[in-house]
Amino acid sequence: MRLFLSSYRFGAHYDRLAALVGEPGRVAVIPNACDAWPAAWASAVTSDVTPLRRLGYAPDVLDLRDFIGRTTDLELALAEYPLVWVRGGNTFVLRAQFARSGADVVLPKLLAADALVYAGYSAGACLLTPDLHGLESIDDPAEVAPACGIEPRWDGLGLVDHRIVPHLDSATDPDGAATLLAARYRAEGVAHWALTDNDVVVVDGDRTEVLR
Repeated sequence: MRLFLSSYRFGAHYDRLAALVGEPGRVAVIPNACDAWPAAWASAVTSDVTPLRRLGYAPDVLDLRDFIGRTTDLELALAEYPLVWVRGGNTFVLRAQFARSGADVVLPKLLAADALVYAGYSAGACLLTPDLHGLESIDDPAEVAPACGIEPRWDGLGLVDHRIVPHLDSATDPDGAATLLAARYRAEGVAHWALTDNDVVVVDGDRTEVLR
């Protein structure tokens, strides 16, 4: 299994993503963490596609809403890509769209077979943790029902054994919500990684590294 999990895009460690992927090629960009914000959706996609293109990748937007009830088709589509890029937004909305499309079954299967690399930042990283409780202090679960038509899910995909707190000491978190959540997890004895926007968690087979 190959995972590149960050607080913000490549963090300060793009070289480690490049090492996981190899030669830049096609990448499936999954922007569904932004589905509750339709006015910002297109610009959010552009903000990720543009830097990927600059690095030599060929990004395609893969909207999970197009695969609701089509899990087999989703698996076939994802299997064509050596890299999946899952952007940030609302973790609960992203989790719901993974459930509705079957991506929460398909992607772990492809990752277990080492068929592709998963790169996710912010919500895209938090999604892979065991449990989403606590993230409601950062992301609003109430956005799920209007955007997805189902109730929020509180379980992550469980592909890593720590929860993730993104945007520690970040300009994108002026109220310090990440600092407070990390403190709460420490007080409760919850295993977690608190990541600044430079930090990255890399999983390569049996090896897990937290890069500061």
